[in-house]
Amino acid sequence: MSSYTPELVAELEILALFNLGNTMEGLKIHHTAAPAAIAAATRLHEKELITKPDGGYLTSLGHEAAEHAQSLLTILTVAEPA
Repeated sequence: MSSYTPELVAELEILALFNLGNTMEGLKIHHTAAPAAIAAATRLHEKELITKPDGGYLTSLGHEAAEHAQSLLTILTVAEPA
């Protein structure tokens, strides 16, 4: 079983930034962003989850991945022990 590497966490953080309610709204990762964010966006583009190496829009697979990433983030941050 794989674990969450810093690289995967950085990719999840980028996916969490997308507005899933508006497919016409993309992201731009500026050259002044943290190197980890720039590298994560490049990897997401290589995996065909976003349309440009510096952000752009989610692909259909990227939209699905972002939905899962954002759902997981919501579950982990909202769910507190009883």
